[in-house]
Amino acid sequence: MSSLDEMARAAAQQNAFQRAFGTTAQALERRQHIACIASHVLMGGALLLVLWKDMLVGLLCACLGFVATRALSPRLGALALKRSGHATHLAAAIVAILPLGVLMLALPRTSGLILDAPEHYRELLNFLARTVMELRERLPADIARLLPEGSQEVQRTIAGYLFSRAGKLAMAGRAWVGGLLLAYVGLLIGALAAARRRLDAPMKPLAAQLHARISHFGEAFRQIVVAQFWIALFNTTLTAIFLLVVLPLAGYRLPYVTALLLLTFVAGLIPIVGNLIFNGVLTIVGLSVSPWVAAACLAFLIIIHKAEYFINAKVIGQRTHMAVWELLSVMFAMEVLFGPAGLVAAPLYYSYTKKDLQATGWV
Repeated sequence: MSSLDEMARAAAQQNAFQRAFGTTAQALERRQHIACIASHVLMGGALLLVLWKDMLVGLLCACLGFVATRALSPRLGALALKRSGHATHLAAAIVAILPLGVLMLALPRTSGLILDAPEHYRELLNFLARTVMELRERLPADIARLLPEGSQEVQRTIAGYLFSRAGKLAMAGRAWVGGLLLAYVGLLIGALAAARRRLDAPMKPLAAQLHARISHFGEAFRQIVVAQFWIALFNTTLTAIFLLVVLPLAGYRLPYVTALLLLTFVAGLIPIVGNLIFNGVLTIVGLSVSPWVAAACLAFLIIIHKAEYFINAKVIGQRTHMAVWELLSVMFAMEVLFGPAGLVAAPLYYSYTKKDLQATGWV
């Protein structure tokens, strides 16, 4: 009888253990599911807040500081330092100090260019507006006669838009300086975050899920922004050769060359749409010199962008699996909702969202 009681008690204990274990496993799974949803909500809210409060420059520079520190650290460790912690701290210090050093060395020549950039672009937009209004006068008579009468109204509309943009830039000096400060603070934050000591203790569910979200965002940043940075640098280098070497050798000089080169780089950071913007600006500036210079600028840009499409397909398309129609749709929607900042952020945000949802198995 006692053996039967012992067997019954053992069976009851085993059942109780199974029920408790099953409940614990279900509770843990439920906590992880809630943490996953909460991390998506927090990350999405943070990214929207960045656009709403005009902190996109700070976010991009923070990511840049993080990526640069992590990329530089192993190289320093391989060169001279045995302890990776020291190499990481040295890499963070280099990333933080290097921009200040470059600025100090170049300040006598670039202070006016940096601080007065809004004024330079205000003058450029006014120049473009006047060139558009004088379009018929600058074209050969045979071509000018072929323009429809309604084109004058289109010219006035475009010129009016450019004049309005120039008026807004006239009041952007303080915001521009604040943006430069925000960019440097973001760079510092990214470098310090990359140099932090990694903890071996396991993370709680919400912390682990947020770490996964941030890791996916960092991966999207490396794939999109870093690749687009090299594409923009490639465009700017070839454009500088064309504007500073090829055209002067042919006996032509374009106005606002420095502003145009800076615009080339900034516009090159925006896939597809940035090229269209710069195409129009450079062609109009070339038209102010002569129709033949405008035609040469347009032909040069077509050649560059054929090469860029190849680079985009190899560098970005294969890594992110984003179709052109997807990217254009998202960029249009983000520009409508958040303005120019949304246009710049659209490729990065969309790549992160798609990558994150695929990693979690939701799409």
